[in-house]
Amino acid sequence: MSSKSVAVITFSTRTPRVGPEVAALVKEYIAKDAEASGIKLASIDLADFKLPVFDEAVIPAMIPDKGTFKNPHSIAWSEAIKAHDAYVLVIPEYNYGVTGGTKNAIDYLKKEWDGKPAIVVSYGISGGKTANEQVSNSLSMMGLRVAATKPQLAFQPQYGPDMYTAMFEGKLGEETKKEWAEKGSLEVLKAWDELKVLLAQEPAKEEAKA
Repeated sequence: MSSKSVAVITFSTRTPRVGPEVAALVKEYIAKDAEASGIKLASIDLADFKLPVFDEAVIPAMIPDKGTFKNPHSIAWSEAIKAHDAYVLVIPEYNYGVTGGTKNAIDYLKKEWDGKPAIVVSYGISGGKTANEQVSNSLSMMGLRVAATKPQLAFQPQYGPDMYTAMFEGKLGEETKKEWAEKGSLEVLKAWDELKVLLAQEPAKEEAKA
């Protein structure tokens, strides 16, 4: 496979937050295989961009044909995303659904995402199942090619001390890290294998414009 670049994106933005630690683990799970496959991994943290609720005068689907972004935060986010060939979205679930910040960041862009492969990895009390389904469906309808395997990483044990450590201290507990290393990592690697297949394929024109 020719050299490709895949961005692992942390989508949590609140403080404290465990998202960066989760994203780092996900990246660690795939790093060895990525290197062996000639795939470059990059890290993007949504919190660095401080995106407000979408505030441009032109809608994303009309860029660049009918206009351009004017705000520095929009331009920076666009440049960061379009620089990569595929994505691993590491998303939290709040209140049984996708977070506003996650959806807002996705909706900021259109053509930067078009036709590219993606993995959705969620985490939360129950693994973020609902948020994972919502984001995966949204990305698919936008024209991304989403891996069939959608890893859901749950704090262990459910409603145990690790949950509170993650929520209030922004740290993963040892039981959670052990469970993820033994089982969650296998789901991540399965999704990663699917992403590599998608990366090797050229999207159909209809897919890229969906």
